[in-house]
Amino acid sequence: MLAASSLPTLCYAWIAVALVTYVLLQFVTAPFGRHTSTAWGPVLNNKVGWCLMELPSLLIMGGCAWREYYVDARPSSSYAWVLYTLWVAHYANRSIIYPLRIAATPKPMPVLIVLCACGFNLVNAGLNGAYLLHASAAYDASWLVSPSTVLGLLLFLAGMAINCICDTMLIRLRKPNETGYKIPRGFLFERISCPNLLGECIEWAGFGLMAWNPAATTFVLWTAANLVPRAASHHAWYQSHFKDYPRTRKAIVPFLY
Repeated sequence: MLAASSLPTLCYAWIAVALVTYVLLQFVTAPFGRHTSTAWGPVLNNKVGWCLMELPSLLIMGGCAWREYYVDARPSSSYAWVLYTLWVAHYANRSIIYPLRIAATPKPMPVLIVLCACGFNLVNAGLNGAYLLHASAAYDASWLVSPSTVLGLLLFLAGMAINCICDTMLIRLRKPNETGYKIPRGFLFERISCPNLLGECIEWAGFGLMAWNPAATTFVLWTAANLVPRAASHHAWYQSHFKDYPRTRKAIVPFLY
């Protein structure tokens, strides 16, 4: 397990990598989904790729919870359990439920992208899991009723709902045996191209507010650094592929961006 004294430094270094990644993604679009390219080496089935790249976050955080309460046998912190549960719920959806719901497409995922995502999730879940292991005792009962917890939980649940609803709408756009893309309509799609990505940003902003530690803050920044450029790429793709694409829609923030 990472030493508590080293965690802040590691988080600051990881934030620096996030900033570099954000700049890089202004010029390079990750080649999966509608942006798939065969120029990035070997590929694999998109359903398998999603599962493999998200699974480390589920396993690491689940392992941290198991270690704290069943190996180290520490006094139980109800608040830490809330944080563990929210994390595991999100990644159970992303690594297991979501891949089972989407259709296998003729646009596979480059192995390089899966490996990069696995690397990110290993570091991100490792930092957040280590912080919860070291700081669990500091999360006393007062955290359960603090204003930041209430607001953070509302944001997390609202973001997760937006993410899941919009993912479902996108999945239902494609009929059985269809492989093309359509213009999504309804709900937040009337205002922005990527409300599913906005939902995930809101979700982790809420988690960061609840956990209130450097690792969680780092994850909030990483989420924005990754998903905001991704949304911009999706938005540009829609505009270039559909002549009737609504010009009033923004990429990820209604009315602004």
